[in-house]
Amino acid sequence: MSKKLRSIVLVDDNETTSFLNNRLLSRLDVADKVHTFRKAEQAFQFLWGDDSDVADSSATPALVFVDLKMPGMDGFEFLKLYDALPDQSKAKTVMAVLTTSMHAADTARVAQYPNVEYLAKPLTEEKMDKLLKKRF
Repeated sequence: MSKKLRSIVLVDDNETTSFLNNRLLSRLDVADKVHTFRKAEQAFQFLWGDDSDVADSSATPALVFVDLKMPGMDGFEFLKLYDALPDQSKAKTVMAVLTTSMHAADTARVAQYPNVEYLAKPLTEEKMDKLLKKRF
């Protein structure tokens, strides 16, 4: 496993999925801290709320996993807001979609964002390892 990340954020409305992903990430010991959110709005506010330009970079997560299908703000909306952030904010964080959807329309929509990774649930040690090697 490569170097340890500052923090990872999980955004998924499914508690079981979040619980399992949390367990995997702590077992792999890949991050100092893992934040979990059931609502995309709360996660976005936590990450880049108020004034993202002066956000404390130590609080900026190295990696964010977001589900696509969620009530309220969904993953697509979250990606759209993320994409609108200043480049220096986006440069600090790797964004990854973690979803059960392998639907062509969904993959195509996500592909509009060039630096966003697309992973199929469940998150596994192999997928995590591959992602870390590729992006960190």
